[in-house]
Amino acid sequence: MRNTVSGSELGSVIVGVDGSEPARQAALWAAAEAERRGRPLHIVYGADTDGRALYVSAETIERVRVAGRELLDETAAAVNEQHPGLGATTEFSRGDPVAGLHRAAGLRGTIVVGNRGLGGFNSLMLGSVGLKVAAGAKTPVIIVRGTDGGAESGTVLAGVRDEHDLDCVRHAAREAELRKAELRLLHVWNVLQSVGSVVTMMDDVTEIADEYVRHLTAVTEQIRQEFPDLTVRADAEKSVSVAGVLVDASRHADLLVMGGRRASAYLGPTLGRHTHSLVHHSHCPVLLVPRHTDKNGDES
Repeated sequence: MRNTVSGSELGSVIVGVDGSEPARQAALWAAAEAERRGRPLHIVYGADTDGRALYVSAETIERVRVAGRELLDETAAAVNEQHPGLGATTEFSRGDPVAGLHRAAGLRGTIVVGNRGLGGFNSLMLGSVGLKVAAGAKTPVIIVRGTDGGAESGTVLAGVRDEHDLDCVRHAAREAELRKAELRLLHVWNVLQSVGSVVTMMDDVTEIADEYVRHLTAVTEQIRQEFPDLTVRADAEKSVSVAGVLVDASRHADLLVMGGRRASAYLGPTLGRHTHSLVHHSHCPVLLVPRHTDKNGDES
């Protein structure tokens, strides 16, 4: 009996819109993702009218309300035209957009946002709202970017640091199954950082590299066992820039899946430096699967 997880076990899809073209593209991408999963699509417009009621007039609030509902209707119509059987639902949220998206996702939903937003009264989807959604999420978040590059590559790319990324890679494997794509696992060894931290324990660089390869091999073997019908390719590279290698590899992927690690911050959660680079520079959509930082607050 196959020990794998069907696509139907992936959660529903929630997309945030703000009137910008990237948000519209994100909604259409999210609709295709929901259709692949066989799950509902929920479109959310976070107006934050409750939070701004003390600072703007009632007439302004009403204009925002009307514009928001029109935007939701237009987005749903565009989605239903391309995916007539999906039956997307909409929600006008009067509260904080970040909290609204997290609430709509519940315990298992996947949040989708565009790679940049409209600005002004409507929140920036990856300037403020998008980054906060990704940094504080307890469920997966997808930042849609790089979708205008032409034909699909047939590859889902997953960044792997060690065995703690196994759940993240399982998620990538399910996405690859849905797309009938291959899964490429990529570990990037940061030469300067790794040698600097372990040189007192290992004086042979080859031995250091072998240790990282063992982590990747363990994850690869487990995924091949759990997903026997999936084509899985594993690569390890060394570089002075982890994010640079992953960004370059994303040119040949339909989806980049990463553990959504967080950096220590004085004011709330923030994305780690490599994750931050990827959501701004990847050549394909980026799926962040939440993972806690280690005891030292480090991220990949």
